[in-house]
Amino acid sequence: MPAAVRGGSRVQANPRAKAPASPRGKRAASAKPAPPPGRGGAPGPGVSPKTVLIAAASVVALALVATLATGGRGERLVQGIATGVDARFAQAGFRLKKVHVEGASPLATADIVRAAGVYADQPLVGLNLEDVRLRVESVGWVKDVRVVRLLPDTLVLAVHERRQLAVWQRAGKTSVIDDHGQVIPEADPGRFAALPLVVGEGADVAAPAILPILSQRPRLMQLTDALVRVDDRRWDLRLRDGSLIQLPSVGEEQALMQLEQLDQRSHILTLGFDRIDLRNPELVAVRPRQAELDGRPAAAGA
Repeated sequence: MPAAVRGGSRVQANPRAKAPASPRGKRAASAKPAPPPGRGGAPGPGVSPKTVLIAAASVVALALVATLATGGRGERLVQGIATGVDARFAQAGFRLKKVHVEGASPLATADIVRAAGVYADQPLVGLNLEDVRLRVESVGWVKDVRVVRLLPDTLVLAVHERRQLAVWQRAGKTSVIDDHGQVIPEADPGRFAALPLVVGEGADVAAPAILPILSQRPRLMQLTDALVRVDDRRWDLRLRDGSLIQLPSVGEEQALMQLEQLDQRSHILTLGFDRIDLRNPELVAVRPRQAELDGRPAAAGA
C-alpha cells in the first residue's frame, strides 16, 4: 500500500463544465453603425476588458449610493445591476477557465476542487469568494485556505493542508488523524500504511504528545507495531515481534531514556524479551520470553 503524500505541490485542475458558453454571433458581411453610448449591448471591438472593468465599477458605485438613498428598493436595484455587470464581464471574457490548487497533496486535490463548487465558463467577477472559502474549509484535508481571483479567467486556492499524523484504530474501525488528533474523514487509512498505528479510546487525543517523543528514537520506532492506549491514561508499545513495553502514565520521555540506556548495555531490543515494565521510575523490570524461562533458546523472530 502506498505511503502518505503530503502537501506542497501546485496542482492545476480544470473546473468541470456545467453550462456551455453562449455562442458569439459572426460579424455581418455589411458593417452596421455602432449603437450610441449608453444603450447597452456587448462591448464593441475597440473596447478592452480593462475599460469594461472600470465602467462596471463606476456603475456599482452609483448603485451603492442609490441603495443608501432608497433603502430596500435600491438594494433590489443593486442586485439587478450586479447581475447585469457580471454578465457584461462574462461577455468581455472574464469567465473561469482554470483552477490552481496550491499546497495540497494529490490525494486531497480532487476533494478540494469538488467542494469549491465552481464550473467551467462560470462568470468570474461575481463569484462569491467567501462562499468558496467556506466550502473548501469544510473538507477534512484542509486546515485553512486563501481564495484568490486572477482576472481574466483563473481561480487560485492556496491551501494549508492538515498534516496526517497516525492511523487510529478503535472498536474495529480505523481513521486517519492529524497532528491535533482530529479525524480526516476523506482520508483512506489503507493508503497510509507508513503512518504509526495508535489503538484504543483516547489514543487520538493523546497521540500528538507521544509520537514526537517516539520519533526521536528511530530504532525503537522502526520496531514498534502499534501504540496501545491503556485506560486512557498511559501507553503500551507493542513491538513487531510480539514484545511489550509498558510506559508510565507520566514521564514517558524519561522512561524511554532508561530503556535506551538498558539497550546500550545489554542490546535488549535485539535479544528479545516478553515484557519490559517501565512504570516504576526507580526500577526497570524485564521479563524474558517463556522459552528462555524453560531453559530453551527462543526461536528467531518469536
